[in-house]
Amino acid sequence: MDTTKFSVSGKDIAVYSGDLLVICMVQPEQGLPSCDERLRPLVINALELGDFKGKMEETLVLYPDPAMAIAFSARRIMLAGMGKIATSADPGDLKETCRIVGGNIARHCARIQAGSIMISLPTLFPLEPGGVAESLAEGVVLGDYRFRKYKTEDKNEQPYPGLKKVVFHTSSRTGEVRKGVERGERAARAANAARDMANEPGSGWTPSRFGEYAQGLADRMAMQVTILEKEDMQRLGMGGILAVSRGSAEPPKMVILQYRPDQPAETILLVGKGLTFDSGGVSLKPATGMQDMKYDMCGGAAVLSAMQVIGEERPDVGVVAIIPATENMGGGAAVKPGDIIAHYGGVTSEIVNTDAEGRLILADALAYGIEKFSPCCVIDLATLTGAVIIALGHHYTGILGNNDELTERVREAGRCSGEPMWRLPLGPEYSKQIESEVADIKNTGGKPAGTITAAAYLQKFVQDVPWVHLDIAGTAWEFTEKSYIPKGPSGIGTRSLIELIRNWSAFSPEK
Repeated sequence: MDTTKFSVSGKDIAVYSGDLLVICMVQPEQGLPSCDERLRPLVINALELGDFKGKMEETLVLYPDPAMAIAFSARRIMLAGMGKIATSADPGDLKETCRIVGGNIARHCARIQAGSIMISLPTLFPLEPGGVAESLAEGVVLGDYRFRKYKTEDKNEQPYPGLKKVVFHTSSRTGEVRKGVERGERAARAANAARDMANEPGSGWTPSRFGEYAQGLADRMAMQVTILEKEDMQRLGMGGILAVSRGSAEPPKMVILQYRPDQPAETILLVGKGLTFDSGGVSLKPATGMQDMKYDMCGGAAVLSAMQVIGEERPDVGVVAIIPATENMGGGAAVKPGDIIAHYGGVTSEIVNTDAEGRLILADALAYGIEKFSPCCVIDLATLTGAVIIALGHHYTGILGNNDELTERVREAGRCSGEPMWRLPLGPEYSKQIESEVADIKNTGGKPAGTITAAAYLQKFVQDVPWVHLDIAGTAWEFTEKSYIPKGPSGIGTRSLIELIRNWSAFSPEK
């Protein structure tokens, strides 16, 4: 939770007196898991009986015996299994192992109502201690997440408030471990902020709330915010977002948040779909599941939450975030199938289906952002198509792009963050599906390759600028079940963007 205090200690684990001491243990190829010799009298029976083997997600809780030769002061000791670790294991895979273990620790703490814990860091070569600490901290914070804002509390049974104190124990490299914990905590808190935004009802998280949140970040972190109002959009000719917003009583907002270091060599443009509720408009969605359409702003939430960490860490690269925010509602003023609109820059579009609205608001944001800020590259995130769920289920984010190097950088950032992506193709044959007889393009290309034709629509507005599109409709909620992923919104994309920008190096568009 937001109030959890993190620290690093080199003191003997035996003197720790909190609610729970956690020992992370690797499953050996043969024999019994190894542990601190002082713990063996307490654990040897369980190990020899096979009650604990160190398997991934396996846990064993022990209660220290004051009569032991070396007394442990913690109220409980938990062995947390990490599974088998190959000597040639990839550091990215090891990070995901640590996140899962961290989530398991948080879940167990909720079961036993533990408020203060110490985690003894394992050695996981070739992952450095700072990376181990970072990923465990991420998993703990993400796994400790809960959204109870609208729950009426039972006076006779107070809910678990979450972890209050987490201490990471290390016998060396304390500074490196402390930096790792801070990095993991920041990234996880940002993802949790994105989850909070998505969990709000559509009536609670509106386009205006996006603007207010961005203004708060700008005030705290020396960033610049600009909010384009409906009148600005009319003056600029942003026909996409204006069309989508026509049926709503909520005015649209184009939220622009800029982080500018003193002398940025490059600027990255991030664009996140901020559709705060999607009824489908005149092309009305089925009633079943429509309550989940409050999640249609998860791309905007990911981009805005990532900016929180960018403001804290102050990287050398400039970052501009744009969130086109609106609702898509029906009504007498709503855009109709067959209407023709003009996007920012003049491209005309025939509206075939008003439920294909995300690409309309993103197109204006992409065209405007590229012209205004001249970025070295563009990345957009959107819960754009149901078709990506048919193609990839809820396990992979669809990734498409016009530049191999940028696409691979983003894909690798997702892999290292435990947010895997699968690349889909683009090409003229798909662009042909969105050709219109009465306008420059139309907003759907039919059912075949629906995710790809939606990306082809966006590609019309990025020109030759290196660009990657992430379709997170399958992963923004109901993402692959993991110990650190709750039911409901996952916060997907936030940590991938943070990972990408933390490791950014000069980009060569010609490659």
